[in-house]
Formats: sequence, C-alpha cells, structure tokens
Amino acid sequence: MPANLTPQYMELEKKLKTARMAREKLEILEEMLAVIPKHKGTEKMQAMLKTKIAKLREAGDKKPGAARYVSPYLIDRSGAGQIVVAGLPNSGKSSLIKALTGANPEIGDYPFTTKLPAPYMMKFENVRIQLIDTPPLMTDFIDTGLAEAVKVSDGVLLVADLASEDPASDLEAVLLQFRERKVELQGIEQPLPEQVPPYRKRSLVAACKSDAPREENLETLRVLFGDRLDVLAVSPVSGQGLEEARKCLFRLLRVVRVYSKAPGKKPDLDEPFTLRRGSTVTDMAQAVHKDFAQNLKYARIWRTDKLQGQMANREQVLEDGDVIELHM
Repeated sequence: MPANLTPQYMELEKKLKTARMAREKLEILEEMLAVIPKHKGTEKMQAMLKTKIAKLREAGDKKPGAARYVSPYLIDRSGAGQIVVAGLPNSGKSSLIKALTGANPEIGDYPFTTKLPAPYMMKFENVRIQLIDTPPLMTDFIDTGLAEAVKVSDGVLLVADLASEDPASDLEAVLLQFRERKVELQGIEQPLPEQVPPYRKRSLVAACKSDAPREENLETLRVLFGDRLDVLAVSPVSGQGLEEARKCLFRLLRVVRVYSKAPGKKPDLDEPFTLRRGSTVTDMAQAVHKDFAQNLKYARIWRTDKLQGQMANREQVLEDGDVIELHM
C-alpha cells in the first residue's frame, strides 16, 4: 500500500542521512515520527522509527558499566488510540482513570501515589482507547520521559484540580513546562499544523473534583483557557461529565469506525476497524488483510440512508459508521 509520504517527511529523511551526532539524529527521527501520515500503510515505518528513537535514547542514558535502561514511558500502543493522562499531585488523575476504565490504579490522599506509568483501557461504545496513567508532574518541572511519551501519543488528558487554591495558575505553569519541552497542547478540534517542533497535541482539560465547593474556579478556567483548550467539568465521585469525557477523547483521536461485510452476510458491528479520518477504501482493504489492497477489484458501501450498497472506488473517503463489502 502506498505510504503517501509528505515532502516534509522526505526532506527530513535526507537530513537524517547526513546527520552525524546522536542528538541530531534523535531530533530528526522524532520530527519524522510526528509528521509521517498515520495510516495502515505506514504502521511498519512508524514502528521502525519508534525502535530507532528508543535505541538512541537508551544509548544516551546508558553509562559505562551501568545496567541497560529502558524508559518505563515506552508503552506499546493498543486499541483505537493512545492518550497520556497527566496532572499535578492529588489532582484526582488516578481516580478519574478508575472511573473511566473500571480499573484499579493505586489511589491515595498523599502526593506521588503513582510512581510508574501504566496503561489502562477505556471503553467507548464499541471501541477501546488506551489511557496511560503517569506519575504526577510539577509546575516547575516535567520529566523527559513524560514529554517524550506525549510526543508519540495521540493526545493528552490533562487533569486540573478544582479544589486547588489557584487551578488557573497551576494549569498555565504546566502548559509552560510542556512548551519548554517543545510540546504545545491545544483543543480537540483545532487543526494540527505540520511544522515541528513544537509538537502540537490535541488535549482535553478535565476539571476534576467538580463537586468541590469552588464553582468560580471552573468559570475562571473556561474564561482564561476556553479559546485554546476544551475544559470539561468531571467528578469521579458523582459521575458528572464522565460520559462526555469519553466522547471527547474519542473525538480527540480523529478516527472513524468502519465495518467489514462479507457478501450476503450482515456486518459485525461489535468489532469495527478504526482508521484515521480521511482514510479510503484502499486503507480499509489494507487493514483487513495486507494482500486485499493489491487484489481489490471493487467495493460496495453502506452509509446510513445515503448509500445502500453502491459501488465505491479505491479513493472513496470513509466516514464513521460506514459498512464496506470488499470484492477480490
């Protein structure tokens, strides 16, 4: 399947061939991973880039005679997408993950309960989204591993504590720390420019502990950050905003759910293929089987009441909920 690499990616590939220093190679590889088109045709290339990045980071962290080091933040992607969950100490981050996923991350009333990043799966309708719980960040420092994890993720769930004395100042300080690590957080519907760095990531701000008696804090967050970030009030205790948070995180991923249908049979609506927005029939065929895209003769598409089994060409752009019947 064609990778459809952009001119920007090809230019970075040329720069990589002439790079000599490990730090320079690492920065170029990170940029390549950020700009490479995200679809089935580039999955192997994405995996190769991640492997090269991991090896260079490991070589940089390794000292003579020291034990081999692998960053705990390098967690394999699973499900429809990977979202990093970050927040200050005692912001309610782990409680929110528990409420969203039904899992049981360690929760405590003391700072730094979460010591290592860990993946959890959140169900939204008929797909699962991977949430990465992370150790607490600070207003004056962000761990390099966390910043790198965000760069290769699909987005960020940033937890703000409404019970804090000044959550707006806390959030501004955190955004500044991310900027210093060349990461710019923005709203879930804002377009991502191709220029990097900084690495621009879609993010949702979960204003946690919305049942705390400080309603003015929520309004302040929305007034100060509403033009650049999505701020949603949530409460793991009462359940307020949890379903809306799931919907927002799915929107953040910018994916569509597409269903495969065998001729003469009903589609399996419980197991969709998740593809990037803008994916085509060819991308769908590649997702079903690596040989299908090459041998595809034609396809039929069902789309609510608009299309009912009409023939579709290879470049037909797919929408969420489409049912595709592939013919070899």
